[in-house]
Amino acid sequence: MKLNRILVLWIAVIIIAASCNSDYTAKPRGYFKISLPQKAYQQFNKPGFPYSFEYPVYANITQDTVFFDRKPENPYWINIDFPQFNGRIYISYKEIGKNKLDSLVNDAFTMSYKQHTYKASAIEPQPFSTPNNVEGVYFTLKGNTATANQFFATDSVKHFLRGALYFNATPNEDSLLPVNRFLKQDLQHLISTLRWK
Repeated sequence: MKLNRILVLWIAVIIIAASCNSDYTAKPRGYFKISLPQKAYQQFNKPGFPYSFEYPVYANITQDTVFFDRKPENPYWINIDFPQFNGRIYISYKEIGKNKLDSLVNDAFTMSYKQHTYKASAIEPQPFSTPNNVEGVYFTLKGNTATANQFFATDSVKHFLRGALYFNATPNEDSLLPVNRFLKQDLQHLISTLRWK
C-alpha cells in the first residue's frame, strides 16, 4: 500500500514536470485604449489680443504667466490645455518691428530642428497659406521626440505666432501616435481659423 502511494506520487510529479516544459511566448506590449472626444470648436477672441482663432471645446485656455522662471515678453502668450490627454499647446506671440521677421523665422526653424534632430527620425516642414493672410510652416516630427507637432504663422508685416504641442509624458511615438494624429487636426483647424486684429 505504501509502495502504491509512492508510485502514484512519483507519477504525479513526472506528469506535472512534463507539462511545464512548454516554451514561453512573451505577449507584445500593449497600451491603454484612449477615448477620443467628438470634434467641436469654440472661438478664442479675447479683447486686446492681436489674434483670434477657433480651438476645441475639450480644451482650456490659460494665460502663460511664467517663461523659464521669468515673466513672458508680452501678455499674449497662452497655453491650450488638453487635460484628458495630459497635453498642452504653447502659443507665443511676437510683434514684427520690435523683432526682425528673419530672426523669428530662424528661431522657429532652430527650435524645430536643432533641439529635436538627435531624437527625430524625420522632420517634415509643410508651408501653408490661408485666405486670412496667414502664412507659415507646419513641422511634423517623427520618432520619440518631445513634440511631434509645431508651427509658426505670420502676416510678414506685424504678427508672428508660434505653437508647439507637448505632452507631460515620456516621449513614445507608438503610444502617443493616436493622440498626436487627433490633435494635429485641431492644430490645423486653429491655423485655418487664425485671424489677425
